[in-house]
Amino acid sequence: MPEAFLPHTSASRTPHYHVIPCPFRQWGIDIVGPFPLAVGQRKFLLVAVDYFTKWVKVEPLARITEGEVMKFIWKNIICHFGIPREIISDNGRQFQGQKIQEWCHGLRIKQRFTTVAHSQANGQVEVTNRILVQGIKRRLERVGGNWAEKLTSVLWAYRTTPRGSTGETPFFISIWH
Repeated sequence: MPEAFLPHTSASRTPHYHVIPCPFRQWGIDIVGPFPLAVGQRKFLLVAVDYFTKWVKVEPLARITEGEVMKFIWKNIICHFGIPREIISDNGRQFQGQKIQEWCHGLRIKQRFTTVAHSQANGQVEVTNRILVQGIKRRLERVGGNWAEKLTSVLWAYRTTPRGSTGETPFFISIWH
């Protein structure tokens, strides 16, 4: 049968992103919350996950603006790990405003956007968010509005637990790769 008459197969609508085989070059970034109000009016988490090592950086914030996202990327990613090649986020205005686009362009950081409806395309950060939210919720029962101060222990647990995709802890891969 000629190819022109073969039935069409439905193509996957989920964007395919290539995992960069180099640590700290491809990051997923997302906003989690709102949580119950914590000290300093903080109720959101800005979460970034390195796709290679699964290392996570988190900052509790009262509000998340384009400027806060740029400050977070500078302080938590660039100053610690160097300039990444690529950052994947949803298409929220905090991630795709003119200032952040120009800033990323000037640093030669490629931005990739997923839609909120297809957030699974930024799967690495979505999986991490679920783990962090579970850890925070467990601590919320005990510490209430002090959850932001307990993030360190949640992050320690995440960073020292082997990930199924690598069989290693993010700490081990980050330090010994």
